[in-house]
Amino acid sequence: MFLYKELGMRYRSNRNAVFSCKYHVVWCPKYRRKVLVDPIDRRLKEIVRGVVAEKKAELIEIEVMPDHVHLLVGCDPQFGIHQLVRLAKGRTSFSPRSEFPAPAARTTGFVDE
Repeated sequence: MFLYKELGMRYRSNRNAVFSCKYHVVWCPKYRRKVLVDPIDRRLKEIVRGVVAEKKAELIEIEVMPDHVHLLVGCDPQFGIHQLVRLAKGRTSFSPRSEFPAPAARTTGFVDE
């Protein structure tokens, strides 16, 4: 990959194209529940950084709110943003549910007494 700097913009290239593709991706937990709190928040950021590095994309910014995630990422247009999003959502769903206890990782709408 080569980096082109022209008029303050950063361009990257592969064998077939010169590009500067930036994507703003937002996703949320089911029913937009506020489960992305501190220990899960930190682990989620680690997982996303790993996925982005694995796919040789550029993580510009990540912000985790209690009920949704904002991700600003630049990636190769031939690779496709859909593959990066699929991997990030899949891994950020599975890992926290297996690593953290049930009350911290997921909540239910009703409490049985």
